[in-house]
Amino acid sequence: MSQSKLAQACGWSSQSRIGNYEAGSREPTLGDIEIIAKALGLSYADVLIGTSRTKQAYQIDSNAELVGPFDVWDDDTPLDDDEVYVPFLKEVELSAGSGRTAVEQSNKKKLRFGKLTLRRQGVQPSDAVCVTVSGNSMEPVLPNGSTVGVDQGAVNIIDGKMYALNHGGQLRVKMVYRLPMGGLRLRSYNRDEHPDEEHGAEALVKGEIVIIGKVFWYSVLV
Repeated sequence: MSQSKLAQACGWSSQSRIGNYEAGSREPTLGDIEIIAKALGLSYADVLIGTSRTKQAYQIDSNAELVGPFDVWDDDTPLDDDEVYVPFLKEVELSAGSGRTAVEQSNKKKLRFGKLTLRRQGVQPSDAVCVTVSGNSMEPVLPNGSTVGVDQGAVNIIDGKMYALNHGGQLRVKMVYRLPMGGLRLRSYNRDEHPDEEHGAEALVKGEIVIIGKVFWYSVLV
């Protein structure tokens, strides 16, 4: 459609308004955009961001899938046949004021997981535990308070994967890399504030660092 015909369809006496809009020398008002859209038989959005034909030139790929609604439950809700309880690990102080802690299983805190979910990840239900991440060292991937699921049956290090560690009685979640002679490099996502740590093989031999298991799942509230 020529500029003059479009101007006529819009009810405007001169085509210069259309010419200025096409050349970008003048910004159309919202009212004019609506008039142009009606004259062309398009939607307001088509004129504002491109015609339907133009948008068809772009490949639109979905990056999300609707799984379903949330099921609300509490500790008194019976487990389904395909569900298991997964316990939490926590730090407990060994003696008042000593500053020393040990990692133990919580008797109160637990999550429900579907057996199928665990099987898909290759995790035995008896090997699954959960850990709460504290601090900002794993931000932005794991903000403070995030919960991770840990497979205690997967303790062999795969470089760059996340693992839960018992480090001198402290629960830690880090990316782990192997070093020559059996050492480990512990890496945080927030490397500006938390640089890499390197520990020799003796830390593992002496039990100062114990690999609890590989992270297979995590949950983040934003």
